[in-house]
Amino acid sequence: MQQARIPRGEARIRLLETALKLVREQGFAATSVDALCKAAGVTKGAFFHHFDSKEALGAAAADYWSETTSALFASAPYHQPADPLDRVMAYLDFRGALIDGEVAEFTCLAGTMVQEAYGSSDAIRDACNRSITGHAATLEADIQAAMDARGLGAPLSAKSLALFTQTVLQGGFITAKAAGDKGPALDAVVHLKRYFEFLFGAAPAPSGQRSAA
Repeated sequence: MQQARIPRGEARIRLLETALKLVREQGFAATSVDALCKAAGVTKGAFFHHFDSKEALGAAAADYWSETTSALFASAPYHQPADPLDRVMAYLDFRGALIDGEVAEFTCLAGTMVQEAYGSSDAIRDACNRSITGHAATLEADIQAAMDARGLGAPLSAKSLALFTQTVLQGGFITAKAAGDKGPALDAVVHLKRYFEFLFGAAPAPSGQRSAA
């Protein structure tokens, strides 16, 4: 039976969307071009029209993951609190709320893929690095503002703390995969929140909010 013709431009999006699903479910190595095309409902010829190789698809998928998740985080409610530290803590609460359902549904495509391909594909590694560090960078302004308000400085930096949030989250995803359960990922968020509470709670309160004691 002849496969239905896919509208122009739709095949690429179908392949990328399917890659996000399959790679998170079974990993990059286990996701063959044939299986990807079958699940996306496109021909192999269409695949190679849009991507020179499976590696090119992997790098493009990481960039597509960044684009689609950026919209989710940009519109999330954690941006609303007036205090920058409250925004950081609300971000962590939001990340915790996203940890639900099956492991493949809440884990990170970039984190999953780079674990397999970091030594074999510079293109995929670089794309995954852009995704993870790019998201971390969206937290830097709020963390820096919270540090400034509380007199925190070197050796801490907003950039390193922002990346640390992703280090903990990615580690939580790995342990959740190992356990086959979301519990370790949720625990990682709880401990990360405690760390920020300790770090900023031990710092001087913002001007005008100091204790009279």
